[in-house]
Amino acid sequence: MSLVNLSATWVHICSIHGLATRSRSPPSKFFPPLKEKPISRSSLTPRTRPISRSPFSISAILTKQDTLKDENTTESQSPAFNFKAYMVDKANSVNKALDDAVSLRDPLTIHESMRYSLLAGGKRVRPVLCIAACELVGGHPASAVPAACAVEMIHTMSLMHDDLPCMDNDDLRRGKPTNHKVFGEDVAVLAGDALLAFSFEHIATTTRGVSSDRIVRVIGELAKSIGAEGLVAGQVVDISSEGISDVGLEHLEFIHRHKTAALLEGSVVLGAILGGGSDDEVEKLRKFARCIGLLFQVVDDILDVTKSSKELGKTAGKDLVADKVTYPKLIGIEKSREFAEELNKEAKDQLSGFDPEKAAPLIALANYIAYREN
Repeated sequence: MSLVNLSATWVHICSIHGLATRSRSPPSKFFPPLKEKPISRSSLTPRTRPISRSPFSISAILTKQDTLKDENTTESQSPAFNFKAYMVDKANSVNKALDDAVSLRDPLTIHESMRYSLLAGGKRVRPVLCIAACELVGGHPASAVPAACAVEMIHTMSLMHDDLPCMDNDDLRRGKPTNHKVFGEDVAVLAGDALLAFSFEHIATTTRGVSSDRIVRVIGELAKSIGAEGLVAGQVVDISSEGISDVGLEHLEFIHRHKTAALLEGSVVLGAILGGGSDDEVEKLRKFARCIGLLFQVVDDILDVTKSSKELGKTAGKDLVADKVTYPKLIGIEKSREFAEELNKEAKDQLSGFDPEKAAPLIALANYIAYREN
């Protein structure tokens, strides 16, 4: 779906999904202070013209050919690394672990609902990041699998709740009807709650080969990344910002750093802690993850206005309909592309002191996040 088509379908989408009449708290002028220095945006300035109506997708930022070139020449230390095989292998391991962890049992309805969304597919980026970070610092991947499953459970919960009529009111997720469309709003809320609670239980009871101190540290990191200082903070400020015209870049970065990047950051940090990483290694990987977390959302913002719902597997143009602030809206598509490139480079710079062979999966994952098309 091009930007030209998006404006023409605004009213149509709004009527289909009932977005104009959904119940929501009134807009707020709340502008939370940034506790940390914003990520460098040296080339960014707010746009002074309408968003460019370019038909190009995110592949115009960095093409698939660029991806291969970057992985095989820039990171020439590991030319034999097979990213696709690595992702398939790790994703299969995570999918099996998720299937085993959330089995069908009584009460049947709630477990069916949990499994419906949890096993619906998806890229499994967060759990793979967790496992790759564990391996990078010398840990055994099995040590990180429970935490990897936990972050996927929490991510799935956030999508289930985000799709509800009181939030984004969406009918499509991962190419399938959203959970509340199949099981009802009441069960969807409870199933998401159950996944959230079980994620912590799963880490606490099934992690092996890791000291209790590190497990407690991991649970604390995960809780902080999704609570009122993490994912929830970003979500509520995002909701409160709809329809506000004077939102700036720092405000937008706060939303995305918390709503999207916090759980991605947590995924990497959890893996590094479970793998036995030093404090210095954990912090370097935290900075890496913070960059790719924001990168993930910048790319999402661009895809939302350059791809169709069929290509994305979810409703395209939602941000435009909800009048949400996005990077393309504030600075234009071209500057958003430049920012994506900056974030990708900054992320990979954080890995320069690690073993190149062990860092290859995280480098490739950063490239994947930057160049993905859905």
